[in-house]
Amino acid sequence: MRWRDLRRSGNIDDQRGGGFGGGLGGGGMRVPVGRGGIGIVGLIVVLGVSYFLGIDPRILLDGGGGSMPPSSQQQAPRTPGAGQTATNDEMKDFVSAVLASTEDTWKKVLPQLGVQYRDPTLVLFSGAVQSACGFAQAAMGPFYCPSDQKVYIDLSFYKEMRDRLGAPGDFAQAYVIAHEIGHHVQTLLGISDKVNAARSRLSEADQNQLSVMMELQADCFAGVWGHDADAEHKMIEEGDIEEGLNAAAAIGDDRLQKRSQGYVVPESFTHGSSAQRVKWFKTGLASGNPKDCDTFNAPNL
Repeated sequence: MRWRDLRRSGNIDDQRGGGFGGGLGGGGMRVPVGRGGIGIVGLIVVLGVSYFLGIDPRILLDGGGGSMPPSSQQQAPRTPGAGQTATNDEMKDFVSAVLASTEDTWKKVLPQLGVQYRDPTLVLFSGAVQSACGFAQAAMGPFYCPSDQKVYIDLSFYKEMRDRLGAPGDFAQAYVIAHEIGHHVQTLLGISDKVNAARSRLSEADQNQLSVMMELQADCFAGVWGHDADAEHKMIEEGDIEEGLNAAAAIGDDRLQKRSQGYVVPESFTHGSSAQRVKWFKTGLASGNPKDCDTFNAPNL
């Protein structure tokens, strides 16, 4: 992925080395066990999807599902002088470039839908962090909080992504950021508010389906970014698209459930199957048109 010539975003809030650590005790973000109780295997499933691509944490607190066990990276924040390595500094540079690219894309694309884009802030943290949506630990993975319109990410997650999820590569890493920015776009479009309002009137199964639609649309929006950024900067190199598609497939509910519990429960999906996630990422990547990302009215997800 050609990213070094991209501009850098000024909307990075680096909180590594200060704030919150492993000593949160009971203040960490609560992981629900679901209505009626889902048992230890179900709890592992719940932890998983939030681990890789966390959606609005308020949705997670209401009982959205997932798949993999928590990461071993729940630890105290590293101080800039000690644990903030050159590798992490380069990764910060990479994240800043990708974020700037998403800003450029959505400032151009979103007005086509009648909405002006407002830049979110991307918060870098280590171990744990406090957001307007509550406390979160690194094991949750990257997430977007609509209450403060910020994306949160612990950079050591990318090592977990490579080693535990089998999704290496810089374009795969960029896809993660673009997916979370997709949730920001949903907030600006009013989609998130509508979905949250509708959830209280729905059964658990229908709530799960609504969450799937949200996640797949964010995947599609990530593809829209990829299409535009490549057209503008010739950013995509050989193998990059495969990296992105592999990342999308790696965190499909079916694959994660099969890995964690040995069988698949489709009605419990909250993020979509591997095939669905790949499909919608490819949809946005192919057309670059956010109007093609209407998962809520699609005849087939």
